Amino acid sequence: MEPRPTVQVLLAPANIWRAGLVLAAVVAAAFFVRFVLVDAGSLIAMLVMAWFLSLAMEPAVRRLSRRVRRGTATLLVMTLFIVTVVIFFVLFGSLLVRQVAVLLKALPDVITRVVDRVNARFGTRYEISAILGSLNLTPQQAASYAQGALNGVLGLVGTVAGTVFNMFTLLLLTFYLSADGPALRRWIAQLLPGRVQQVFINVWDVSTVKTGGYVSSRLVLATINGVASALVFLALGMPSWLALGAWTGLVAQLVPTIGTYISIALPVVVGLVSPRPWIGLAALGWGVLYQQVENLTLEPKISSRAVDIHPGVSFAAVILGASLFGAMGALLAIPVVAMLHSLVDTFVTRQELQESVATRVPPPTGGKKPPPPK
Repeated sequence: MEPRPTVQVLLAPANIWRAGLVLAAVVAAAFFVRFVLVDAGSLIAMLVMAWFLSLAMEPAVRRLSRRVRRGTATLLVMTLFIVTVVIFFVLFGSLLVRQVAVLLKALPDVITRVVDRVNARFGTRYEISAILGSLNLTPQQAASYAQGALNGVLGLVGTVAGTVFNMFTLLLLTFYLSADGPALRRWIAQLLPGRVQQVFINVWDVSTVKTGGYVSSRLVLATINGVASALVFLALGMPSWLALGAWTGLVAQLVPTIGTYISIALPVVVGLVSPRPWIGLAALGWGVLYQQVENLTLEPKISSRAVDIHPGVSFAAVILGASLFGAMGALLAIPVVAMLHSLVDTFVTRQELQESVATRVPPPTGGKKPPPPK
């Protein structure tokens, strides 16, 4: 039996050093990724939020930059926005906080009244304790959650320093991302190969214009919806009319088209369990009427240059974003989908449907073949 040949592997000192350096680089990269995903998560979230705020400002900044410098245009837009928010909170801030606190405290009573009316109307025997027990939530826990939320609202004074610092950081990042957007685009493009630079610039421009237009149009529609709903609720004598109006405006635009019907559910329930139940029916009628007016008049004009997203896609994006990243994911889900949608429409060529496929008729049950298309 012939001896098997032996294979000797010789490791040069240089190869050992190279392997050690590669292993160290992999470990360092793993620790860096962990730091980015775990420890720097809040910073990344703030950067993403600042970027989308800069996209929302882009249409106004681009128009003003034709007359003044881009940095000045960005500062003017941000100043106008801040002044508007400050005026709103000066006029309605304390009222809004009180109404939100009252609404949170009243939610357990609202749920109890809804269950009692369902039992009286349909002859059922549902008990609020059994429903909360199936949700692993006791009345004491519900009261403690409401009280905790109320304490959190009233305890904002103690965290005002941290809030002010975070807001200042967010505004500063938003200013730099908006004012230096073209310079940042050129700097990143210079890091890419020559053939990829034009593609990157086109993708950046399309996503900026389309997503910025979409976000700004949603903000305008949310403002109109919230103000109109608050005024209608005030005229109807709705409890917590300002808080419910702000809720309706924001949620209605978070999920386009069907968002109005989702957002109006809370005002309808609050109105139905109030001493005057007809307020709930009036709120429902207002939600249906406003949706028709918005779809026929407001949205086509305001969103004419924005991305039109299917309601089902919007709803699925919000659910997915909320399940993955919480409230931040739900807030940024639709802008991200709008960006992807605009890129697909711009860079993907749609093929025309073949006539033979479009006019194809299924064969009849008798087994006869259909006549060939002319």
